[in-house]
Amino acid sequence: MTSNDTICALATATGGAIGIIRVSGPQTFAIVSALCSLRCDAATANTIHYTHITDGKNLIDEVLVSVFRAPHSYTGEDSVEISCHGSSYIINKVLELLVRNGCRMAKPGEYTMRAYLNGKLDLSQAEAVADLIASTNKATHDIAMNQLRGHFSTELATLREQLLKLTSLLELELDFSDHEDLEFANRGELLELSKEIYNHITKLAHSFETGQALKQGIPVAIVGKTNVGKSTLLNALLKDDRAIVSDIHGTTRDTIEDTIDIHGATFRFIDTAGIRQTQDTVEQIGIGRTYAAIDKARIVLWIIDEKPSNEEANELLRRTENKKLIVVRNKSDKTNNNSCNLLNMPLVPISAKYGTGIENLEKAIYEAADIPALTDNDIIVTNARHYDALTRSRDCIQRVIDGLQMQLSGDLLSEDLRQAIDTLSEITGGQITPNEVLGNIFKNFCVGK
Repeated sequence: MTSNDTICALATATGGAIGIIRVSGPQTFAIVSALCSLRCDAATANTIHYTHITDGKNLIDEVLVSVFRAPHSYTGEDSVEISCHGSSYIINKVLELLVRNGCRMAKPGEYTMRAYLNGKLDLSQAEAVADLIASTNKATHDIAMNQLRGHFSTELATLREQLLKLTSLLELELDFSDHEDLEFANRGELLELSKEIYNHITKLAHSFETGQALKQGIPVAIVGKTNVGKSTLLNALLKDDRAIVSDIHGTTRDTIEDTIDIHGATFRFIDTAGIRQTQDTVEQIGIGRTYAAIDKARIVLWIIDEKPSNEEANELLRRTENKKLIVVRNKSDKTNNNSCNLLNMPLVPISAKYGTGIENLEKAIYEAADIPALTDNDIIVTNARHYDALTRSRDCIQRVIDGLQMQLSGDLLSEDLRQAIDTLSEITGGQITPNEVLGNIFKNFCVGK
């Protein structure tokens, strides 16, 4: 990829009524002007023009051409967007004409990479573009929008500024090393500030677990004995016959997964094999996968239709010790008493067969997820690269704290502070970023973005 090329690509999905073709680069105006009667170089910036795309004397399409001048465009370069009819023939013909006149087909993420290289976005904002396109619910949309608007970048800039102030004071002491008693940085204040920064970075890093759950879907395992109504509940939640329902014990022998949106967040439900003593080898494998699903879940729905035995209760409580457990009393249409109650735990009564109580269960599931109410300034880390950089930076700050407590010299403390600054800078691309890293970041983008 070189910024000297002029690139083109379809920026919209195929098969729609309209197709938008993006062109960006130094020769944009000359190349587009060669295809139509519009003089792009003379057009006012941020204007839209009606014109015709032609191939010699042959009319290809009536189009609208949007003109953007550097540096006030998405890429920071001279850019044009051609809105044509969505016919695959028309789109391919316009792209063919653009390439014939000097364009190169853009590679995945190349427009956004140029925006980064031209200072329109930092790396974390560029990655937020991909997250915004991939968002499937309100929670992931809000997280991506906050990051795209620069809230994460601002937070990191504040941390870097604090770290730079600390290391500057320490390095100033080194310049006066012949004065052994001279101390510009009060070690007590330095220790307290280092602890504050450590706690701040730790909070950001800890949000990664929530961010990943929201991005991939919060895993919810549906467990219980055979024939208790687990598959019927999954179908009721999905409003679809996704799982096989039968009166025969042991029908579900493997995990079945599907997702549902509850109050703007995606939950990934896992219907599991019924837990019971069995000699059936295949069913035993399914039960093993049930326990594996419990281990991976954040929320466990324990479906019961009668009071469980102490042995069953103790086993499930042990396996869900660090999970959010919701006890669901199914078949409430057959009984109105609370004889199923267990250890004074709250019960959510439902009838999966008739769909009663499902809304109350969805509310309980959402509350158990403990999803933070996102405001414009909230930051949730969803990117593994960001999480890795945060944890490495936190390790550097921990070494500074340890060094201060051991009264190490300023040059050693300063080195760890510098490493912390450089590591945080990797997130936004504030330092020189290797091409390999850029390639890994942008390769998963769609063409045209």
